[in-house]
Amino acid sequence: MPIQEFIAKVNDKLTPTERRIAEIVLADPTLLAFGTVSDLAERAETSKPSIVRFANKLGFDGYSELQRTIRDGLSNQLNNPSHRIRHRESSLAPVRAGVFNALDTLFEFADTHRFRRIAQSIAKAGQVWILTGETSKAGALVLQSGMSMLRSGVHLVGEHSTGRDLSSANKSDIVVVYDFARYRHNSITSARTMSELGVPLIAVTDGPLSPLASLTKNWVELRIPAVGPFDSSVSSVLMSELIVAQIAHELGSEAEQHIDQLETIWRATGTYLEYSPRPGRSPQT
Repeated sequence: MPIQEFIAKVNDKLTPTERRIAEIVLADPTLLAFGTVSDLAERAETSKPSIVRFANKLGFDGYSELQRTIRDGLSNQLNNPSHRIRHRESSLAPVRAGVFNALDTLFEFADTHRFRRIAQSIAKAGQVWILTGETSKAGALVLQSGMSMLRSGVHLVGEHSTGRDLSSANKSDIVVVYDFARYRHNSITSARTMSELGVPLIAVTDGPLSPLASLTKNWVELRIPAVGPFDSSVSSVLMSELIVAQIAHELGSEAEQHIDQLETIWRATGTYLEYSPRPGRSPQT
């Protein structure tokens, strides 16, 4: 049930202070969904007990129960394609702003020591197991494709064969899991199992509230903008490309030798039409 309906049921019983809290919550439901009691109390210029009494007035045992209910409803609304397609924007401006903001944040992270440490871990792992669900597959495919051209032992784990694929993983390997809200049951439970077995885990996800963030210190936060009714894959794909580029740097001559051998096989099997180069590039001789 939306917060508006909870408030509407008791609006004639709200005190002036509670009405002020209600006005703030209605103007910005995310403050209630993701903020603390202190955050809301400060914004409403009141006390924390007043916030708790407000939650009680709406029919909840406390602030935490109210927050959990509103957060679940808001998250489902924000991530539900069926809701998005019925409330679509006619302008591309919000999409443009969301994508640019996501990419700015991504490049800031890619310039940190934490990003380089994650790439080093993947480069040095015995085997690399890439775990994903259908809706987060684009970035995982890019990572698997790029890394397979730099080193051996890179596996894309199928959702319907996860147990069989991951049964060979051990502590010298690494699992890279891609998943965003709404989180896939298979991805989360498989990642949790690998973590409990001591297999190092890297999570590419959408923030500290993701269930993956509690499983590993090595998690990458991406902002996932919406394009129409669906989430954009732009952030996930670009992050994977940047990880591959950093891994190529970490592997150095090993990656060069792997690519050279791959090029030899491509030429021998006539994989590419060498007389049709990309625009702006000279054909190979």
